[in-house]
Amino acid sequence: MLQAIGHILPIALAVAISSVPIMATIVILLSPKRESAAPFLVGWVLGMVLLVVICTLSTQAVPTPRSARQPDVAVGVGEMIVGAGLIVIAIVSWRRARRNPVEGMPAWLGKVESIGPWSAFGLGVALNIRPKEILLAIAAGLAVRGAGLSGSDAAIVIAVYTIIGASTVAVPVVATLIDAKGMQPKLLRMKEWLTRNSRVVTSLILLMVGVFIIGTGIGRL
Repeated sequence: MLQAIGHILPIALAVAISSVPIMATIVILLSPKRESAAPFLVGWVLGMVLLVVICTLSTQAVPTPRSARQPDVAVGVGEMIVGAGLIVIAIVSWRRARRNPVEGMPAWLGKVESIGPWSAFGLGVALNIRPKEILLAIAAGLAVRGAGLSGSDAAIVIAVYTIIGASTVAVPVVATLIDAKGMQPKLLRMKEWLTRNSRVVTSLILLMVGVFIIGTGIGRL
């Protein structure tokens, strides 16, 4: 189990540093409808759990070696494909950031300021259904499959993945609920920094995680 946790830590970190849910969280917390942040967090966590559970169950169909001496080819190839996909997304995102520098928040985030609790919940769930998030969830599922974990151990690994992945949304929401006035200038600084740097940082993280996952896959061959 510890080996599987070690494999999913950088994957969960890539989920945590995903700029879109973080920016959506900040916009909601700075809006008059700040109370929608909690439903957004619930939707984000629920969507993340459902996605990684579905991917983990799906990877159970991937054959594994009968003997510990045999290479885990199927899982290794799967990880190499997922890692390559993440690298492609990272390169595309990097090129877009270089060609079209973003001077402000994406236009669709302007509508997030006025959404109610149910819409915020739905948005949190929906943000998990993006190519990057799906590939990362598949990578986590393959790590669980490759480790040959029991149901209870797999649940622990998924819990670790979810806690780390959701932390960057959960922390500002909880902190704002505790001290809204004190968090406002911090949220404004975070919003400004993310507007300038989020796409580049996300690209670099995805590139590194993609290389890591490919390396893990090669190590299974």
